[in-house]
Amino acid sequence: MTVEYVSFTDLRTAAFCPRQCYYRRTRRNDGEDDPTPPPEVTAVRGLEPRYEQLLAADDDVLEREPIEPSSAAYRDRLAATRDRLASAGHWERLRDPDVRDAFVTGRDCRGIVHKVLADPLEPVLVSAGRPPERGIWHPQSVHAVAAAKALAWERKTVVDRAWIEYPAYGEIRSLELTTRRKARYRRTLRTVRELDGPPPRIDDEAKCRTCEFADECGVRTRSLRSLLGL
Repeated sequence: MTVEYVSFTDLRTAAFCPRQCYYRRTRRNDGEDDPTPPPEVTAVRGLEPRYEQLLAADDDVLEREPIEPSSAAYRDRLAATRDRLASAGHWERLRDPDVRDAFVTGRDCRGIVHKVLADPLEPVLVSAGRPPERGIWHPQSVHAVAAAKALAWERKTVVDRAWIEYPAYGEIRSLELTTRRKARYRRTLRTVRELDGPPPRIDDEAKCRTCEFADECGVRTRSLRSLLGL
C-alpha cells in the first residue's frame, strides 16, 4: 500500500490556514515536500551556528546581521538564553547536535529537521520568525509534534520533547508532546489529507491581510484607515 506522506510544510501551513495550504499545494511542483526557503529565511537560520561569535561581536558587527532587537538587547537576550539553558544542561547539546538538516520520514509525515539531539532524542526546528510573548505559535507546535513523531517512528523510540529556536531574537524554547498538542496535530493532519478543494475562508483579519493568496482567495480585508474609522 502506498503511503500518502504529508510534508511538514503543508502541515504547518494548514495549522495557520487550511485555505492557504490548499492554494500552495495547487501551485507547487509535484513531489516537492519542503520548498527551498527564500534567502532572507536562510540568512536568519545562518545565525544559529554562530551564537558564540554573535555574543562576542561589537555593536557595529551585529547591526549588519539579520537580527530584530537592537544590538545590545539581542546580546543580552542571547546571553540570558545561554545561561538559562546551560544551567539546565542543554546549551552544549543544542550547540553540538547529533545531526543537522536531517530528512526524516515517519508513519504519516516527512520533512527536514534542522537539528537532531541525542540522549534524549529530540528534534530542533529553527524559525526565521518572531517568538510569541510566551510559549510557541500554534502552527509551529503542530510542526514540532510532526517532527518529533516522525523522528520517533524512524528511530523506533519515544520522543517526548521538541525545541524551537528563534535566532533573530536570541530565543530558544522547548515544548512537551502533551496529549492536547498531539490531538491538534492529528486534526491538522486529517485536514490536509481531506483537502480536495478550497476549504471555507477563515475569519482572521490579521492572517488574511498578509496572505499572498488574498486576491485569489477573494477574502476582503479592511485597510488600516478603515479600521481606525478614518
